Amino acid sequence: MKPTLLLLAAGMGSRYGGLKQLDGLGPNGETIMDYSIYDAIQAGFGKIVFVIRKDFEAEFRTKILSKYEGHIPAELVFQGIDALPEGYNVPVGREKPWGTNHAVLMAKDVIKEPFCVINCDDFYNRDCFKVIGKFLSDLPEGSRNRYAMVGFRVGNTLSDNGTVARGICSKDAEGNLTDVVERTEIERHDGTVQYKDEQGKWVSVADSTPVSMNVWGFTPDYFDYSEAYFKEFLADPKNMTNLKAEFFIPLMVNKLIGEKTATVKVLDTTSKWFGVTYAADRQSVVDKIQTLINDGVYPAKLF
Repeated sequence: MKPTLLLLAAGMGSRYGGLKQLDGLGPNGETIMDYSIYDAIQAGFGKIVFVIRKDFEAEFRTKILSKYEGHIPAELVFQGIDALPEGYNVPVGREKPWGTNHAVLMAKDVIKEPFCVINCDDFYNRDCFKVIGKFLSDLPEGSRNRYAMVGFRVGNTLSDNGTVARGICSKDAEGNLTDVVERTEIERHDGTVQYKDEQGKWVSVADSTPVSMNVWGFTPDYFDYSEAYFKEFLADPKNMTNLKAEFFIPLMVNKLIGEKTATVKVLDTTSKWFGVTYAADRQSVVDKIQTLINDGVYPAKLF
């Protein structure tokens, strides 16, 4: 079966004008996620699924989904703050959604094949989708507990306009993920990539060090694990009293790795990430996209 691409888009609001996810950065108003979907189609993905909020379904169908008709089948699922297992209620005062892995869970009923999860506002580049698409397509039918993560080389993920936060990955001799440590300040100093540690010291790392950019490959059994662990998450009083507690993908992945339930292969990519981390990044992204078009990587008009 062809893999599915799951795009996390519930963070979008209904006022499109000021949202970077829907900012037209290509020459014909293409968004960053248009390029991801184009690359996914080229890499052999067979379907796309968006996780959005129900309150802007009509506008999303008109402005976004319609452009992909005839190119790839597309579906919508909805993340709501009240999408909870039976017996659980939204804590009084909570306004935030329940996080990225809760968003993934919303697709449980529409994804029955290997799938890749991505952010909709990161420009991942073509090789990233080839790498994860091949891994998912090559899995034997019925595979369980064999997942993957695209490990971007940290030197390919920096901003020219300030520090970035990245999950620095460690892997074992077989190339499987052993842990991810979030570093909130990473930048290049005097030609060397460095991050600030807990003591405030700058620590150098190689340009090739893998980091997580939230590109994950799973099989449908991942939904069952997530459903069970979400109930544990909600049963913990601190997660119900902390109105900003979130059920993140790395939380689930770390549990499965720690219990040796699943392996997560770290896949190398030559792709160079870019995105609009800072307002000053926008023109640089526009210029980089135009260069890719000039080099023949993308057509001037995608869809």
